[in-house]
Amino acid sequence: MFVGRKLLQQTITLFAQVRMVSSSSSGFRVALLQLTVTADKSTNVANAIKRVQQAKLNGCTLAILPECFNSPYNTALFREYSEVIPGGDTCKALSQAAKSNEMYIVGGSIPEICDDKVYNTCTVWDPNGNLIAKHRKVHLFDINIPGGVCFKESDALAAGNALNTFQLGKFKIGLGICYDIRFAEMAAIYRKQGCDMLIYPSAFNMTTGPLHWSLLTRCRAVDNQAFVAVASPARVTDSNYVAWGHSMVVDPWGKILEEASEKDMDLYVDLDFGDRENMRQQIPTENQRRTDLYDTIDLKNKV
Repeated sequence: MFVGRKLLQQTITLFAQVRMVSSSSSGFRVALLQLTVTADKSTNVANAIKRVQQAKLNGCTLAILPECFNSPYNTALFREYSEVIPGGDTCKALSQAAKSNEMYIVGGSIPEICDDKVYNTCTVWDPNGNLIAKHRKVHLFDINIPGGVCFKESDALAAGNALNTFQLGKFKIGLGICYDIRFAEMAAIYRKQGCDMLIYPSAFNMTTGPLHWSLLTRCRAVDNQAFVAVASPARVTDSNYVAWGHSMVVDPWGKILEEASEKDMDLYVDLDFGDRENMRQQIPTENQRRTDLYDTIDLKNKV
């Protein structure tokens, strides 16, 4: 009986320590959930919710799901799997998961149907289950690499026309989806808007993944002196589109804090934004930009 009470007390103490890390004023713990995506939408969503619950038990304040986590990444299927946001089943499940686990969820992306157009859309939910941000993929993935990969999202998807951020406590976070990460101007606008972190749910492929996945993630981190997280589906070799995997979090110095393999797995990473402030003070590029010679501007919002 005494041993049982002692074990219980140790468990409570450990959970309190984890909670303290996750709610620190200088940072929080983030989960990147690298899920296996199947053709069964309900199974995909149920698996995502289960992994969010596990992230909560591991002391995470924020969970990030992959691009197209509820559907195969296939232009021929996007419309079939599409849902209204926020009224669809996937959004209802994410809202309930955020509320019941009292955490933030970046809902990767799902195919969204709106006015008969389909978008690749990321949703963000707060600990009360409220939808606090929505980002439609701005840059559609239309590429043709002979002997490598040919894919044309514009055959099935419409492009988003806005940049989107959300607040997690005192931290501001900018959103992109996969191909958006290649456009440095977009990330630079987020930096000018005061973002501390950039998140890109993504699904790079077996051609561009080995070459550019880590490189682009580290570039966006160093360029903007911000944390950058990229969350991929796990690799399924017999799928129509084979994802690279390797979800990762990079710090403002360009250091990879944690990186997944190609397998189905989760990462739990403690982020200390004091490190970001130190880097910005030691290498003050924001104050050294020659705006008399060049600038990056948000034409839509006149930033």
